[in-house]
Amino acid sequence: MVKERQLIMKKIRPDKYYIKLIISLALVLLLAFILSSFFFRFDLTSEKRYTLSDFSRQTLSGLNDIVYVKVYLEGDLNIPFRKMKQSIKETLDEFKVYAEDNLEYEFVNPFGDEDTEIQKDVIGELYDRGLQPTNVISSDREGGSAEKIVFPGAIVNYRGFEVPLNLLKNNPGAGAEENINNSMQALEFELIRIINSLSADSTEKIAFIEGHGELDEYQVGDLTRELGWYFQVDRGKINGQPGILDDYKAIVIAKPVEPFSEQDKFVLDQYIMQGGKVLWFIDMVDVSLDSLNQEGFTLALISQLNIGDLLFRYGVRINPVLLQDVQCNIIPVNMALPGNSPNFQPVPWLYFPLLSAPFTSPVTRNLNMIKTEFVADIDTIASRKDISKTVLLSTSAYTRRVNAPAMVSLREIENGNTPDQFSEGSRPVAVMLEGRFESAFRNRMLEDLLPDEEIEFTESSVPTSMLVVSDGDIIRNEIRITAQGTEVYPLGFDRYTQETFGNKEFIINAIHYLTGHESLINLRSRELTLRQLDKSKTAEQRLFWVLFNTVLPPAIVILAGLLYNLYRKKRFTSGRQF
Repeated sequence: MVKERQLIMKKIRPDKYYIKLIISLALVLLLAFILSSFFFRFDLTSEKRYTLSDFSRQTLSGLNDIVYVKVYLEGDLNIPFRKMKQSIKETLDEFKVYAEDNLEYEFVNPFGDEDTEIQKDVIGELYDRGLQPTNVISSDREGGSAEKIVFPGAIVNYRGFEVPLNLLKNNPGAGAEENINNSMQALEFELIRIINSLSADSTEKIAFIEGHGELDEYQVGDLTRELGWYFQVDRGKINGQPGILDDYKAIVIAKPVEPFSEQDKFVLDQYIMQGGKVLWFIDMVDVSLDSLNQEGFTLALISQLNIGDLLFRYGVRINPVLLQDVQCNIIPVNMALPGNSPNFQPVPWLYFPLLSAPFTSPVTRNLNMIKTEFVADIDTIASRKDISKTVLLSTSAYTRRVNAPAMVSLREIENGNTPDQFSEGSRPVAVMLEGRFESAFRNRMLEDLLPDEEIEFTESSVPTSMLVVSDGDIIRNEIRITAQGTEVYPLGFDRYTQETFGNKEFIINAIHYLTGHESLINLRSRELTLRQLDKSKTAEQRLFWVLFNTVLPPAIVILAGLLYNLYRKKRFTSGRQF
């Protein structure tokens, strides 16, 4: 037996072992050197969640300076926000692969300082910089709960310019898991749209039209400020001057209340014929909120804006009606009897529909619900065959139409409405029109219209697009007059419910789409499958899976070690060689 073992040891020569080891290491190093010259990544997920789009890769590879991202999602987070934090980190890590040294990021705990006064200052500073906090209620197994504030957002800095980015899509109509999942789906889009805007070499221009009682600079102040990160935003009157809009990529007509002159209409028409983009936010029925609040009732009258012929020629008609929708916002109403102290109670107000944004379009994908006020419906004109018409927003299936003129009274909340009274079905509220438009001034005498101008008239447009929305208030933010000046609230924020709706994101997405940034907007088409666990089964089988994951792996390792020792012992005792 001893001689046999000596023969075995002689056959295992150390010099050959080291030679094989050196050769193996050399092969590994050579292979690593060769592969370092090639770049490839494998994404084995079914929805390709770790694969960036071509547009994102081009944007990141083309950076000429450092983009610095500071994410304020750190500290003691609950499980959903920990998942969101991990997703943000993975996305930024993927960004760094293409941006290399031109992208840096860090996660910061805004509540890292134990001094409560410093924490308050930090919260106030982040809020002033545009980040929106959210309250998170965590429950434990004993039935207790704790509430804390989380800032699920980031500040993106490029060459000294800072842009706030709120990463949480907090849709009141969805659950926490769905909101977190929707937020993770939109991460690439939200980050790339800001990085692309900050790193752009030139700035496109858009304009808000004035001169017809449109919303003023304060009433669209939040949207103007947000658009300022991507465009040069101007305001001005048309004054019947042909060509005055030619330098603008898109124009916004925000809730006019006075009629358009034929000269202004001609300027708009020819701007569209040259490929200009227009966003129409039109109230076809005029309702005075001041009278409604003070008197409790008001008369809804048809607006005389003199633009119906334009819209009809382009492919739509806004009907002079008001829509009532069971899916609506709430308002505070004084329910106290005359002479008693005010007693404001929240009540559903059917004239303020809440619109669910469909997932079918990249413009509306993953948006919160859209709030509206005194909205009409839109008919599309079937005879305009060269124009595609895409409904972006519509009411719920339980809708009722009220023809104008009509009396609108707060006493309507006392009516016992039943579902069978809301039988009009879903009605279109926002429509995207795309194609070649025919001029509304075709076959008209233009010399009488602009006698002092040398007119270059175009009868048919190049391919272009426009958005028509039958509610002017969808673009209006709330304001408050203070001693320090006019305070502008975020667009979509409801002061009574303290909820932020998706109005701003909808309009910004639409402007990006209209201005030719389809590659950017298509990033919103990404869909990540939400694979939720069955909560009842996880509660019932918790002990089993805890033991399965904690006891079974060590048991397998121990068993494998015992079997290996038995195997070695049997081989050596039997005299077999390795």
